[in-house]
Amino acid sequence: MNPVVGLDVAKGESEAQAFLDKDRPYGKSFSVKHIKEDLDLFVSYLKGIETKTGVRPAVILESTGHYHTPIIQCLEDNQFLYILVNPIISYQAKKTSLRKVKTDAVDAYHLCVLYYKEEFEPYKKRGLRLLNLRTLSRQYETVTNLYIQAKLQFHTILDQVFPEYRGVFGDLFSQVSLKILKEFPTSEDVLRSGEAKILERIVGMRIKRSEGWARERAAKLIASAERNPFQQGVYQSQLFSLDMYISILLQYQEHLSSIEAEIDVLAKEIEECKIIQSIPGIGGKIAATIISEIGEIDRFNHPKKLVAYAGIDPSVHSSGKFTATINHITKRGSSRLRHALYMAVLCGIRSSRNKKLKEYYDRKRNEGKPSKVAMIACVNKLLHWIYAILKRNEQFLDMA
Repeated sequence: MNPVVGLDVAKGESEAQAFLDKDRPYGKSFSVKHIKEDLDLFVSYLKGIETKTGVRPAVILESTGHYHTPIIQCLEDNQFLYILVNPIISYQAKKTSLRKVKTDAVDAYHLCVLYYKEEFEPYKKRGLRLLNLRTLSRQYETVTNLYIQAKLQFHTILDQVFPEYRGVFGDLFSQVSLKILKEFPTSEDVLRSGEAKILERIVGMRIKRSEGWARERAAKLIASAERNPFQQGVYQSQLFSLDMYISILLQYQEHLSSIEAEIDVLAKEIEECKIIQSIPGIGGKIAATIISEIGEIDRFNHPKKLVAYAGIDPSVHSSGKFTATINHITKRGSSRLRHALYMAVLCGIRSSRNKKLKEYYDRKRNEGKPSKVAMIACVNKLLHWIYAILKRNEQFLDMA
């Protein structure tokens, strides 16, 4: 016998359906809440199937972001084999039926049917360090996106209060710039305080700059306040919003700095990160993102599988006598990995930092390929290099 249990995972609970063998459903479906009591009962149910069939059942479920985490933890603790299915595959399998029925019980049933149709490999658990690195890398991306949105809102408010403030400091979003603006948010505040007091505040921040630099910034701030079109009549609500967004920006900067420090500490402990950084154009942050998204390279027995996982494999469209000549990449893999690889290629070919990659890009362009097509070809090439050096466990420059 080849027993399996299909789980349709949702937030807080899952629907389970068991099969003892192909075309042999076992009992009716039932609900499992993601609490310890129900999970313990589910484990007892699995052990009951093992007693009945003499074979430990596998569990098949869709990958659902974080909703399946309690189930996975329970199965790993009790050493049950589980298979995580890409939702695209399971969705296509559910559409094979002529009847249009969508319930959790039916979905769990279809997962069991899919198990017997396809040859799935058991899920290969990632190492704890790589999982931590992936979580931190994704958190960094999330906070960065929020930081960018806050910047846009900040620009809108600044245009209504003190647009001439831009240019006073080289970096508008540096800590000294934001803190000075927080203390002197309007032209009236700047002119009333005077150059001497502003200079004192800048010097008091103990930044690694000369007093001459601070004096120049103070003079620029006075000049910008005199040019500012909003000398008076600024709404209190606008000042409140400006102060709020400055506080948010400073807080996001602090969070990003903390996450980046944690990523650096973890990356130094992972040998694969050092290997990937041997490729010119790949820095620490990009290397950490790439290796955290790929995971252990042993998960892929061929570079084409890694290419497909990144979603940069070309789609195929052929029917009858027609064969498409323009095929886009599938984009069905990890978007974070794809973006990190693209940035690595961009850094590599810019200023010819990665000579091998730049030569390959130029060759594709000379063949008449558009820039985007040549870039994707370089991403594909880079991913093959990454696969090779990780498999061989050697530096990029040492490759034959």
